Amino acid sequence: MAQSRTSSLTILWLIVAVVFIWSLIHPKEYFTWSLEVFPAIIAAIVLLVTRKRFRLTTLVYVLIAVHMVILMVGGHYTYAEVPLGNWVRDYFGLSRNHYDRLGHLAQGFVPAMVAREVLIRLSVVRGRGWLFVLVTSVCLAISALYELLEWTVSVLTGSAGDAFLGTQGDVFDTQKDMAMALCGAILAQLLLSPYHDGQIRRMGIEGGRGECATRRRGEE
Repeated sequence: MAQSRTSSLTILWLIVAVVFIWSLIHPKEYFTWSLEVFPAIIAAIVLLVTRKRFRLTTLVYVLIAVHMVILMVGGHYTYAEVPLGNWVRDYFGLSRNHYDRLGHLAQGFVPAMVAREVLIRLSVVRGRGWLFVLVTSVCLAISALYELLEWTVSVLTGSAGDAFLGTQGDVFDTQKDMAMALCGAILAQLLLSPYHDGQIRRMGIEGGRGECATRRRGEE
């Protein structure tokens, strides 16, 4: 089982590496690319450093990989010009490219599972209600921080940061982005919590704080 998991994750990260290299080759703007992709690079470094001390569930690794791909595709084209988003816009007669909404949905969906796993395995919070509230709050904080980053870059760089800001003329773009992150955080917990709990329990047999946290949580 462990060997199969390792092989699957190796293939997963190879796919991410290939997408990263593709994304890096002749993006529309290297400045925008660096801003859009840097969260994925930071995440990759953190995962590499913590891979032995705090190994995550397969579910969370897969979600992180998918989020990285979303960021890399957006960085290559810029979010407002991703071909898939243009196709959806034209097919449904929409007013704008909504690929960035997918990115912000993922910005809530994926961190929700990461935060949930860390909070459970380190016994930071007890009770499903408070866990749900805290995970949602963490995701909203991440979304707000990212919007502040976009605003700061725009102020410091002027028009050079417009593609990163990506409002596409929508004065309520920031609020809608945060709303998508909120929806993502809630959906992730509603849809994936039972499966996520099962993966955490299976990891618990390997010992450590994860096992203790899972047992305590199961006793509540």
